[in-house]
Amino acid sequence: MLAMTIAAAAPEQAVNKHKNQTDVKLKVPLAKLKKPIDKNVQSAETERSHYFTNKTDLQHRLGQDFFNQPCISLAKAFLGKVLVRRCADGAELRGRIVETEAYLGGEDRASHSAGGKRTERNTAMFMKPGTIYVYPIYGIYLCMNVSSEGEGAAVLLRSLEPLQGQPIMRQLRTARRKEGARELKDKELCNGPSKLCQALNIPRCFDRRDLASDPEVWLERDPNANPAEPYNIVSAPRIGIESHGEWAKKLWRFYLRGHPCVSVVNKEAERQSESGNVMNDSGPSDSAVQSDTGQHNVKRTQQEYS
Repeated sequence: MLAMTIAAAAPEQAVNKHKNQTDVKLKVPLAKLKKPIDKNVQSAETERSHYFTNKTDLQHRLGQDFFNQPCISLAKAFLGKVLVRRCADGAELRGRIVETEAYLGGEDRASHSAGGKRTERNTAMFMKPGTIYVYPIYGIYLCMNVSSEGEGAAVLLRSLEPLQGQPIMRQLRTARRKEGARELKDKELCNGPSKLCQALNIPRCFDRRDLASDPEVWLERDPNANPAEPYNIVSAPRIGIESHGEWAKKLWRFYLRGHPCVSVVNKEAERQSESGNVMNDSGPSDSAVQSDTGQHNVKRTQQEYS
């Protein structure tokens, strides 16, 4: 009888054991999930990854000296640099920065630190240059900034060009989208401030970390790219700050001309730059600002976050 009881219980125990193992697998962090990918995707991933042959080699990592710059200078210097995120399983995600915005604090009414205002949320803006400032927007999305020289000054990272780890980025982005949504193209993975936080799994707890020394996120020089030349950088008004009057027209958004991963293109700013006209800080004409951040583009601005 005892033998029969054990024999009868064995299948049930096996089923329960299998169920428990499945539960454990489902609890693995999303960044560790690996979707089967075809050979073409795998080949493309390998091709992109060869630029960074030794994942443990940090010789291209940018240290404290790089971040010791005035805000506008740092915002431009970020362009072409590579943001790296190391996941819990050791996988590394990389994206080239192609768009930034400068927020100078002090008199800059569009800045979270305008007038020298310090809060629990914006503390990172007053910390040493290179400090990460992560804040929530619309209650559900996050944006990543980096402090610079200057009281309360920081640079917003707006867009990246995915370089390495696109399959993981796509899974992380898909997890935040509606079920049945179309598959994202590579250029859509990080083309917005909150999109890049989703794609690189930048959490709120990264706030106040040091980008110059953190083991999970850092900045690198791209060993195969030349520094962005001044004529390749477009200066345009910042996005989504129309209510701040003259400060909305300051040309403190910077992006690489013609890059497909830029979130919002300002044709008027590009035309004036191409014609050789020097645009002052008050920005292009009102019509140019409208074409970039006007009412008909409000929906597009909101789409940057989802």
